[in-house]
Amino acid sequence: MGAIALTKTTFQSHIQSGVTLIDFWAPWCGPCKIQLPIVEELADELKGQATLAKVNVDNETELASQFGIRSIPTLLLFKDGRLVETIVGLNPKHVLKDKILKLTGK
Repeated sequence: MGAIALTKTTFQSHIQSGVTLIDFWAPWCGPCKIQLPIVEELADELKGQATLAKVNVDNETELASQFGIRSIPTLLLFKDGRLVETIVGLNPKHVLKDKILKLTGK
């Protein structure tokens, strides 16, 4: 299954409850090509504990602008609809997993 692709119309409903990590990326971005498979893996590993999603900044410029995305990959971590952390740049799987699990209380 992997990460859910979000648009401006589906974004809000996915971040409303629980823990959500969103990867802002683009197909032409070199570091994004490394980060996105990590996010996809975590989506499968943490299914039922957290939501992992992705936003293509080329297709969703309004969302990228709304959150001030200036460089990619940028990962936004939400808990119950509230932005709790902005993570810019490439991050290893264990770092992201630790941040997510800390918010879920597991």
